[in-house]
Amino acid sequence: MKRQPLARRLATIAIALPLASAALSAHHSFAAQYDATKPVEMRGTVTKVEWTNPHARIYIDVRDDTGQTANWNFEMASPNILVRNGWRQNTVRIGDRITVSGYLARKGEHMAIAGAVADATGKPIFASDPTDVGR
Repeated sequence: MKRQPLARRLATIAIALPLASAALSAHHSFAAQYDATKPVEMRGTVTKVEWTNPHARIYIDVRDDTGQTANWNFEMASPNILVRNGWRQNTVRIGDRITVSGYLARKGEHMAIAGAVADATGKPIFASDPTDVGR
């Protein structure tokens, strides 16, 4: 077996390392990004829906007890998984009132992962086990 010159091996590593780290950061484990000891439930108005890989996101405006409004970012499953569970890009629309239950992010303000989404009447429209993210 012929050995590659050191310069060629280093060049291969230099190219592969950023690609590998990008793949790892794109697909994280639940425990790395979210805290299972910090469940949340938020009611608010949808302001944005991102139907993107690797995870879809829903943003909602939530008013707290003092009257202040904050925009919350909820990570969901991939669009492919959502479609397999009956969702479409317009299942939740801007202006809809929804309730989202999930777990707070370890880093980042007003971020969480969605475990369940219900419409304004309380009817469930999404449910998953968010601790399965990245497995």
